[in-house]
Amino acid sequence: MTDFILVPGAWLGARAWAEVVPLLQAAGHGAHPLTLSGLADRRDAAAGQQTHVDDIVDEVTRRDLRDVILVGHSYSGIPVGQAAERIGDRLARVVYVDANVPHDGESFVSGWPDGREMVETAIAENQGYWPPLDAEEFAGQGLTDSQIARLRQDATPHPGDTLTEPAVLTTSLADQPTTYVKCLLDGPEPNDDVIALLKSKRWELVELDTGHWPMFSRPAELAQILIDAAKR
Repeated sequence: MTDFILVPGAWLGARAWAEVVPLLQAAGHGAHPLTLSGLADRRDAAAGQQTHVDDIVDEVTRRDLRDVILVGHSYSGIPVGQAAERIGDRLARVVYVDANVPHDGESFVSGWPDGREMVETAIAENQGYWPPLDAEEFAGQGLTDSQIARLRQDATPHPGDTLTEPAVLTTSLADQPTTYVKCLLDGPEPNDDVIALLKSKRWELVELDTGHWPMFSRPAELAQILIDAAKR
């Protein structure tokens, strides 16, 4: 049995994985969706990026999990990649779901050369939080109206410090056994930094014909990708 730690992206909590969790459990795996500090039901907790790394590491150690697959969606790829380094031999694999990946000394907004000012301005204008997306910003991502409504209902403002603090890494991500899931409606290819990492023999690319939030739009297909990753 593999234990999955499922970490949602910006604005979302553990409920984002509600349709994926029972499918993993039905396949005989442990599934542990995680709400990061400062979000959803933990919105009152102070949070920086290293807080989110600690959240993930603490979840693994608190449950005393072994053979762990860390799953990071979107923003959460950044703390997940750092946590993978820190949990050592408890790690079986990392799965990035249309996610950002960490770089030592760089932040989430560092990878947004065209959007960094927009994000930082939004944080400054919203008491230190990045506000959730409007409904029209989900267009073209393979989501039904009801899925968009559920996504927006679950979303809470995202703590800005987690987006601007730098990552801390001491080893190369290329050495971690990794599956990268590229959601094609959000762009036909991964970012250049991910393309470079995919040259590693320890990384594999899986494409999914849906948008950026597959846990809402294609939960069964995403769950099968995760189950297959456990067999690697």
